[in-house]
Amino acid sequence: MEMRVYYEDTDAGGVVYYANYLRYLERGRTEFLRARGVSLRELQERGYIFPVVRVEIDYRSPALYDDLIRIETTVLELGNASFTLGHQVVRASDEVLLSEGKVTLACIGPNKKVRRLPAEVLGALREC
Repeated sequence: MEMRVYYEDTDAGGVVYYANYLRYLERGRTEFLRARGVSLRELQERGYIFPVVRVEIDYRSPALYDDLIRIETTVLELGNASFTLGHQVVRASDEVLLSEGKVTLACIGPNKKVRRLPAEVLGALREC
């Protein structure tokens, strides 16, 4: 997915504040799943919750105010009750890699206990 860096995303130097990359990865992850027919909202209504249990981010080059950035998402690992996605944030104008990260999500129920990934999530992620 592509998005613009807004002034609110930056620090006093016009550079994207490091914690905002977590928001970018979440947006990329949500749109990645949506594009594959997975609605996190519908799954939540059915009692599936997907908390982030691990994040790793490496910052390579600064993103700046008004940059158009692209969040590229891939499946790295797929388990019975969790999955790990890889993300790269790239500046669209020059294809410079700005950051890369890995995010692991678990699948739990409303009782906060681990549960198997629903079939539609497994199917969508296996296709990638």
